[in-house]
Amino acid sequence: MNKQEAIDKLLNGEMKLYQVDREFSPEEATNIRREFLEKKYSIDLVNISNYTLDMEKASKRNIENSIGVLQLPMGIAGPLKINGQYCKREVFVPLATSEGALVASINRGASTITASGGVNTIVTSDFMTRAPVIKTNSASDALLIKQWFVDNFTDLKELAESTTSHGKLLKIDPILIVGSYVYPRFVYSTGDSMGMNMVTIATEKILDKLAQESDAKHIALSGNVCVDKKPAAINVVEGRGKSVVADILIPKEIVNKKLKTTAEAIVEVNITKNLIGSAAAGSMAFNAHYANMVAAIFLATGQDAAHVVEGSLGITTAENRDGDLYFSVNLPDLPIATVGGGTSLEVANEGLNILGVAGSGKAREFAEIVAGTVLAGELSLIGALAAGHLARAHQELGRG
Repeated sequence: MNKQEAIDKLLNGEMKLYQVDREFSPEEATNIRREFLEKKYSIDLVNISNYTLDMEKASKRNIENSIGVLQLPMGIAGPLKINGQYCKREVFVPLATSEGALVASINRGASTITASGGVNTIVTSDFMTRAPVIKTNSASDALLIKQWFVDNFTDLKELAESTTSHGKLLKIDPILIVGSYVYPRFVYSTGDSMGMNMVTIATEKILDKLAQESDAKHIALSGNVCVDKKPAAINVVEGRGKSVVADILIPKEIVNKKLKTTAEAIVEVNITKNLIGSAAAGSMAFNAHYANMVAAIFLATGQDAAHVVEGSLGITTAENRDGDLYFSVNLPDLPIATVGGGTSLEVANEGLNILGVAGSGKAREFAEIVAGTVLAGELSLIGALAAGHLARAHQELGRG
C-alpha cells in the first residue's frame, strides 16, 4: 500500500486511524493522518507539520494517532534565587504559555525575590497514591478485608516492590469503608518518576493476591480516593506527589520599590481575596493563580498537564512584620517527574536542562523550583492588585 492509497482508504472509511501504523513508519503514518484531515476538511495544517520531535520515539510512549506537534510560545523568567534543601542557586525558569503578561509578571516576582536574598523552599513529603475500590457482601465483610490489609502489610509490601526497582510501598492509609465497599489508599515513594504507572502495576499485584485469598471483588483499579487529576480535600491534607512550601521575608524598601505597594496592602488583598473570597466561593484552593505558573512550567518541561488541577491547590499566606512582608505558598499536591513520561520529549528535556534538573536524582530539586516560581507569580499578581496595576499592566502589554 502506498501513501495515497492509505489516505483514500481513510477518506472512504475503509481504514481506521490506528491501522495506518501497521503499514507505515511513525513519521509516514503521522503525515498520512494529517493529509487525510487536510483533504477531508479542505484545510491547511502546515504549522502542525513543522517539528523536530522524534516521532518514532514519541509514538512508542507518548502519543497515538499522531498528526504532528503543538507549538506554544516559550519565555524565560529570572534569575530566581532559591535557598532550598535541594536547590541552592539562581535559576532561569522556562515557561510555555499563550497568556500575555504572565511571564513578565513572574519575572517581576523573581526580581523581587532575588533582590530580597532568595526564596526558601522545603519538600515536606514525597509520595504517589493509588486507591482501588473493592466490593464485599456486607459491611462486616468489608471490615475483614480492611483488617486483611493491615495484618498482611509486610507481605503486601514485598509483593508490590517486586514489580519495580524504584517504588516502595510506604503504607496503606486510609482504608475507607462505605457500606460493602472498601477503598484502600496505597501510598508509595516513586523516586524521580511521577510514578502513576509504577504504583498502578504494584497495586494490581496486591489485588491479584487478594482475589486468591478472599471472595472480595476488585471493581476498579482506581476508586477515586487516590485522588488523581481532580481537586480533593484528602490531597490537600495528606499530600500527593511532592508537597512543597516556599516562603520569604521581603524588606519594606523592596516591597515599595519593586512592587510599588506596602506589606499592609498585600496582606489585605490576600485576606479578602485568597482567604475570605475563596471560602465564600467554596473553593479548595486559597490562592490567586497557582495554576498559571504550574501550567506554564509543566508545559515547558513535559509534565502531565492534567495534573495542573492538583498543582493549583494550596494556600497563600501573607503577614506584615513591621513593614516587611512575610509571604508564603503551600503546594501540597504537585505530581512531577524528571525522568519518564513526557520528560523524554526533546523540547521538554531541553526545558529541564535549562533548569539543570533533567534525569535521575533531580525531582525534589525541581519541585522546589516549581514552588519558587509559584511564589514569584503569586507575589507579583497580589502586589499588582494591591497597587491597582493589574489592568494597566495588561493594557500596556497590548493584551485584550
